[in-house]
Amino acid sequence: MNFSNIKLEFENSIARLTLNRPEKLNSLDDQTNGELLAALNLVQNHAAARVLVLTGSGRAFCAGQDLADPTMQADNGKLPDIGNVVEKNFKPFVMGLQNLRVPTIAAVNGLAAGGGVGVALACDIAVAAQSAYFLQAFSRIGLSPDTGSTWFLTQRLGIARAMGLAMLAEKLPAQKAAEWGLIWQTVEDAAFVATVDRLAHQLASMPTKALVRTRQAMQAAITHTLEQQLSTEATFVRELGWSADYQEGVKAFAEKRTPHFTGK
Repeated sequence: MNFSNIKLEFENSIARLTLNRPEKLNSLDDQTNGELLAALNLVQNHAAARVLVLTGSGRAFCAGQDLADPTMQADNGKLPDIGNVVEKNFKPFVMGLQNLRVPTIAAVNGLAAGGGVGVALACDIAVAAQSAYFLQAFSRIGLSPDTGSTWFLTQRLGIARAMGLAMLAEKLPAQKAAEWGLIWQTVEDAAFVATVDRLAHQLASMPTKALVRTRQAMQAAITHTLEQQLSTEATFVRELGWSADYQEGVKAFAEKRTPHFTGK
């Protein structure tokens, strides 16, 4: 499939999805949103893919919704239903990332603002360049956060820090984001690309089904009681215990060698 505003590349077991509107700080217009959903579908159905890396081109990761997009403009004096943009585009993309059959990495190479924050946090692991920062800019234009930001921020940071970030719209440097537990880690800019590449290859070589079930178990734990979570864990472990990767893992452990997982 030919894309105009994104790039999708498959390198053996690694899928790389790049937002490619650097002149617009990789902001999301209607066309870009449609391309992102199509790209996720391609990754979902690509048999060889075992990890997805999501990043941005140029100096930004993603600046959120493009406010100049026609979907955000008045039509003959009638104000647009911008909530429909969230329902039509952002909600399915965030849920698509959360339900993808492979683990996901957000490689935050620069600014992540507005909905770009939610996009980054919807991935399983977020790694940011030292110079990157996060910005909940919604209050600056009279909106409340979207793209899952209110959920991700409160879950990871607690209500006090989430509220401060959302209401005051202050920049959160990547290093502090890591210290607060919003993201996995920060990396020096010069080592950023190589670090992300190593992480992608590491995840691609691991038991894919077990990683995805780990994501799902963590998600379920947010609303489950301990008893419910123990049952969920038993269900997942039972299923994974019949997988080829588990059999290989146990055999490799007994033979004192590195396992060779196939994602099956």
